Amino acid sequence: MWVLGQHDEAYRKIRNSILNLVGNTPLVRLRKVIPSYISPKVEIYAKLESFNPGGSVKDRPALSMFLDAIEKGLIKEGKVVIDATSGNTGIALAMVGACLGVPVELAMPANVSEERKRIIKAYGAKVYFTDPLEGTDGAILFVREKVSKEPEKYVYLDQYNNPANWRAHFYSTGIEIWNQTGGKITHLVAGIGTGGTIMGTGRRLKVYNPDIQIIGVQPAYPFHGIEGLKHIESSIKPGIFDETFLDRTIFVETEPAYEMTKRLAREEGILAGQSCGAALHAALELAKELEEGVIVVIFPDGGEKYLTTAPYKDL
Repeated sequence: MWVLGQHDEAYRKIRNSILNLVGNTPLVRLRKVIPSYISPKVEIYAKLESFNPGGSVKDRPALSMFLDAIEKGLIKEGKVVIDATSGNTGIALAMVGACLGVPVELAMPANVSEERKRIIKAYGAKVYFTDPLEGTDGAILFVREKVSKEPEKYVYLDQYNNPANWRAHFYSTGIEIWNQTGGKITHLVAGIGTGGTIMGTGRRLKVYNPDIQIIGVQPAYPFHGIEGLKHIESSIKPGIFDETFLDRTIFVETEPAYEMTKRLAREEGILAGQSCGAALHAALELAKELEEGVIVVIFPDGGEKYLTTAPYKDL
């Protein structure tokens, strides 16, 4: 896990493990996708979490939850780590498990992208596919039942209810953004899946400056096509997510999210995932209302895992 001061170097030095590269991701200003009607005094930056070794923001909580379980003595010889995932956390857990020599089993909806399925298997994790119509809720219920039947076998990290999830961002992502913007950030925009990213990052930024606005992004409808995001009202609510902490929530429809995802690649050269397009669409809706400000948008992952899905189907 990245900590302040560990990577402040002119070039990246040798690391002892790929896990030492988690965090410290770049911040890039967006220009070409910003409409002309947005005030020139409003700056919008993307936090590119695809630069994590596992390719997504979920490397942070995955490593944090693993280390927390090890510290508590939960992970030991003969134990198997298990969790439910929509894809990115599964990839991250599989990667961390491979590095640490800990077996990992995962449950995920059968309709997640083919790329995600293959990456997880490449890391050596075992995967159970659940009913796609039940989304991640179905995967959660599957894991709970499996753990209840074999409690002595599994260590259930439970990303949706594990405080080590949001703490990963409190001790890394929020610090990075504050320093990268020189403390000038006025708004944080982030999609909501487990809620860990927005809760941890937002809490840290509020410590620095309580006036910073924290804006969550959700799909507009229960049945949507934006992988990685949850429609909270119609889902099993993550225990680590507190909607009262947010200053605002913006709901985004699927097609505008897809369109913005494609524009990012063609106009900014950023191959991004669908939830990135959703978050940026929300950020532009916010920017229309501002005269000035510094908006940071979390881009959870890259587009490489989605080339067989709807946004890129016309390639």
